[in-house]
Amino acid sequence: MFRVTNSTQVPFFFILMGIPGFEVSHGWISIPFCCLYTVSIVGNITILAVIRIEPSLQEPMYLFLSILALTDLGLTLTTLPTVMGLLWFNASEISFEACFAQFFFLHGFSFMESSVLLAMSFDRYVAICRPLHYVSILTNRVIRRIGIAIIFRCVLTVLPALFLLKRLPFCGSHHLSHSYCLHQDMICLVCADTTINNWYGFVIALVFTTLDPLLIVVSYALILRSVLRISSQGESFQALNNCLSHILAVLVLYVPLVGLSMTHRFAKHAPPIVHVILANIYLLAPPVMNPIIYSIKTKQICQRIFHLVSHRQLH
Repeated sequence: MFRVTNSTQVPFFFILMGIPGFEVSHGWISIPFCCLYTVSIVGNITILAVIRIEPSLQEPMYLFLSILALTDLGLTLTTLPTVMGLLWFNASEISFEACFAQFFFLHGFSFMESSVLLAMSFDRYVAICRPLHYVSILTNRVIRRIGIAIIFRCVLTVLPALFLLKRLPFCGSHHLSHSYCLHQDMICLVCADTTINNWYGFVIALVFTTLDPLLIVVSYALILRSVLRISSQGESFQALNNCLSHILAVLVLYVPLVGLSMTHRFAKHAPPIVHVILANIYLLAPPVMNPIIYSIKTKQICQRIFHLVSHRQLH
């Protein structure tokens, strides 16, 4: 199939790229990728199952965690087909429609990750700063509304970027520099004025890489102020320890995200493998690390997982 652009027939597909310079080793490289995807899928499904079957975990904190696990699972399943297809079968072609569909879900789940972490910071603020009102503020109805608001926020953010990019002509090279369809990568193949796209992308990056983290920092500043007022050191330590898992999850998301954004904007001439490594870390680190972090640092989840494993072994 072909797309007609300025009277020129351009292939109606994009070409994905694996690990530049290591194409002959894709079979070996697929092993760690397969392990990471397996850890992500098994870990997030385990978190969801434990929260689902354990009545004591039907609390706001764990409901937000289940939303985070669903987001991580969606992000994993969005990139898995093209990444593993390329590494295993050298399936480098992806149709125009499939690429834009992946573009939508990939960026949608990425933005959703940021939004959920912001909601979880609000949960921690209420739990520590207003503990007596925690249950009355974060009811199941409120959590459902927050979840719906997160979905609408992400969809309404990604759709304009998708339509702004889809209206533009792609000509010349149709080789992408990653094994999935990133907006920053696809826009480089456009042979038209991308000023509107660039400004919209800048605003979105400002919101999700600046505003969300800033609001999270503000919530933790308020939490820290409240904790410092607690006279008992043991209670202060316990309060901060309850936030540690969330803090680690925030760092796992935003550190690679900022690194990838800065590289795309200010180090465009860096070796291709640098962009590829940063993009893979950005997309794989949160889904892989979040289940591990919460399984280790959250006592209730750790105990329940251990109980499930022991129960299965006995049978």
